[in-house]
Amino acid sequence: MDQLFKIFKVGNDEATKISASPDEPHSHNFEELIIGMEGQLEHFIDFNTAILDAPLLSFVTKGKIHRAIPKLKNGKCDMWVIRFRSEFIPETTFQLYANFHNHATLKMEDGACFKRLDVLAAMMSEEMQQEKPDLGVVMHLLSALFIMIESERNKLSPVTNGIEISQNTTLQNFLKILEENYQRPLGVDFYAEKLFMSARNLNLICKNILHQTVSEIIETRKLIEAKNQLTKTDKNISEIGFDLGYTEKAYFTTVFKKRTGQTPSEFREEMKTIIS
Repeated sequence: MDQLFKIFKVGNDEATKISASPDEPHSHNFEELIIGMEGQLEHFIDFNTAILDAPLLSFVTKGKIHRAIPKLKNGKCDMWVIRFRSEFIPETTFQLYANFHNHATLKMEDGACFKRLDVLAAMMSEEMQQEKPDLGVVMHLLSALFIMIESERNKLSPVTNGIEISQNTTLQNFLKILEENYQRPLGVDFYAEKLFMSARNLNLICKNILHQTVSEIIETRKLIEAKNQLTKTDKNISEIGFDLGYTEKAYFTTVFKKRTGQTPSEFREEMKTIIS
């Protein structure tokens, strides 16, 4: 996806078309949220298939193999599809990874809280249809939407066993500490010590839940913020790298290109083209 943010509706006709010729399971380079007000969603993710009736929510993190097939239920389908790049709301994205990693699609309760999600999505859609959409407004609306989702998700979160609860708590605490320290040149041992555990056990938990090592997660968080600053500020490449704990511009550029396929300058130029 070239845009930073995209939102659209799937109604009866589109759902019928997708159901008749569904895509093969695939992954994508953006985050995706589906809010289902009416209809049914058949979702293949994490090598399992779930079929849920609306109202429902589905959040798919970048890189996950999945296939979503919207379907009519009682002759109706009405779903919002929201797609955004991780750098659009970097302070929220990692929490979403942790919260939805093992429960991508959730059955929701109908009522005032869920209906407000529809209202927020409609406001974002309206803003994006303006001649010059204000992405700042959209960003704040999207953040508010996820805060409301998290509140509802906590009420409906399924009971898990003791090991799962413990590992999820550890991951949440790690991500909170990371959010406060990712700009510093700190390694695995620092975070493990803060969590009163060994680096090996912290790595095992991160690989079990997010399928990344601690070092990879730290680097990913740094690169999300690097993309954020390259998109939203006029800082030069050296400044951004230094802000994120890279003392040498060349090393920062090497790491960035290795992970993204572009140099920081190439990414910035691409974003300028997309935003303009």
